Amino acid sequence: MNNAGMDVRRLETLLMLSRLGSMRAVAAEMYTTTSTVSQQIAALAREAGTPLIEPEGRRVRLTPAGRRLAEHAVTILAALEAARLDLDPSAEPAGTLRVAGFGTAIRRSLMPVVARLAADHPLVRVRIHEHEPAEALALIASDDLDLALTYDFNLAPAPLDRSVVSQPLWSAVWALGVPAGDPAADQPAPEVFGRYRDAEWIVNSRGASDEQVVRTIASMAGFDPLVTHRADSLALVQDLVVAGLGVGLLPADQPTRPGVRLLPLRDPEPILRSHAVVRAGRTGWPPLALLLSLLAVPVAGH
Repeated sequence: MNNAGMDVRRLETLLMLSRLGSMRAVAAEMYTTTSTVSQQIAALAREAGTPLIEPEGRRVRLTPAGRRLAEHAVTILAALEAARLDLDPSAEPAGTLRVAGFGTAIRRSLMPVVARLAADHPLVRVRIHEHEPAEALALIASDDLDLALTYDFNLAPAPLDRSVVSQPLWSAVWALGVPAGDPAADQPAPEVFGRYRDAEWIVNSRGASDEQVVRTIASMAGFDPLVTHRADSLALVQDLVVAGLGVGLLPADQPTRPGVRLLPLRDPEPILRSHAVVRAGRTGWPPLALLLSLLAVPVAGH
């Protein structure tokens, strides 16, 4: 059976013949001629490699193979119609989106959107996984993900290849988190980092971007930072700072726990930039296009 070359229009003709019972009725329904219907069925039989109809008096009837193929046609045509609706920009978006991102972006950008989707577009479902940018981008590359929420810093820009496209979301200034009672915080040294040249430093355990920022600013201040602790959780970074075990970068727009003081950084000022990243050519898929459009709307309060 040469089913790889079966023509959808011919399958539709066979299915209609199975329901209407005569080529004349099919021709009338399809606004064509009986001869054209006959030619369509004959061509489909050649593709299938077996007769699909047989004479029955002055009419025809489907052979057992023809009936089985008509049954398959129901499923095939229904699946094609579902795919067409799924991809139709004018249709109601429907489908499951696989999204991965870092925790802050999930809470700040994705969670409000998921709530809106549940209320306004219940046919769109979102599966959420927490991953650092490198991990999420690897999943995008392997086509195991539809959208990645990533970040980089203005002082450590992350290059993207042509296989993906990126949509900017929001940005946040970062500061240096130090123990609240540390006298070094009020030293007159012009560079904030310079006051902590002898301190131990805390950086991310699952990504290199903030360490790159630390090393860049420290280099500008004339020293090589001693990185001794690595933590993925910003809450754990604060715990380490409060315990006096080191200093590290923290977002300046989020509250800190008692015992942590944030020192603003200038010239240069580290800025985290968040992005929504998808595979090139996928932005037209209605559920993904909808999610990207909702993510582009600023969240109230940010």
